Amino acid sequence: SRQEDATMMATAPTGETLQERSKGKDVRISNIVAAKAIAQAVRTSLGPRGMDKLMQLENGEVLISNDGATILSKMKVLHPAAKMLVELATSQDTEAGDGTTSVVVLAGALLEACSSLLSKGIHPTMIASSFLKASAHVKKTLTEISKPVNLEDRDSLLHAVTTCLSSKVVAQDSDLLAPIAVDSVLGILPSMDATNVDLRDVRMVQQMGGTVDDTELVQGLVLHKGSSKTAGGPSQMPNAKIALLQYCLSAPKTDLDNNVVVSDYAAMDRILREERKYLLQQCKLIKKSGANVVLIQKSILRDAYNELSLHFL
Repeated sequence: SRQEDATMMATAPTGETLQERSKGKDVRISNIVAAKAIAQAVRTSLGPRGMDKLMQLENGEVLISNDGATILSKMKVLHPAAKMLVELATSQDTEAGDGTTSVVVLAGALLEACSSLLSKGIHPTMIASSFLKASAHVKKTLTEISKPVNLEDRDSLLHAVTTCLSSKVVAQDSDLLAPIAVDSVLGILPSMDATNVDLRDVRMVQQMGGTVDDTELVQGLVLHKGSSKTAGGPSQMPNAKIALLQYCLSAPKTDLDNNVVVSDYAAMDRILREERKYLLQQCKLIKKSGANVVLIQKSILRDAYNELSLHFL
């Protein structure tokens, strides 16, 4: 029995060590499997012959897209390693605007190669350092074979954008959308040698009832709500001087739901005169400022404007 106890004492630490190693191995395999699952989900949407994905969102809305960043952003991903691939696609979309599906598929293929290397007993640190060396070599090779793009060469930019749109749903309308995309980005460039732009400066306004052929580029500000104007007023204003008002161009009202009882016509005329005088004074100040476009903050208690203020303006 003493010999059996000595054998058990000698083998116990070895068992714990094997258990810890197997646990770390299981975590690595779990991470690789989760990342490969994400890559497999978007693999079939890659390229001009890629298929679109039909997704139903939480609010019941149906979304059809073959853009990797859009698909992954709408997926509910819980695994930490899979979330890293979603963040990878988001970073690619922010930095380059294209190739979101490619980076996810490429990352999944590299991780699949890692699993075969791990099964051969190669240490993870050795694999990671090899990937870093390969990354430096690939970056150097891509820099050597790349061709610089002149931002003043509009034809080459149109060719690049048309290539990006070839795998999208709107590929058949690339002749219309590619010039709009190029001109909109060139319009917000701080300088011709800039390497990046803030795409939040380009606003997309969607209107119901139109088609893709109705898409146009407006060099200026487009408002969702139609402008309020009197007889035959303009709906477009070049070189606009905009006034932002935090008050309403209408008769003042009480905060509570009160009623004013007028007993005679003289009092009613006095109220109308005061209202006319109040609005005329405000409209004169706006006119004096030289503003030709007025944006009014809407109030819950009062109308933003009335017919009398439109008449004065």
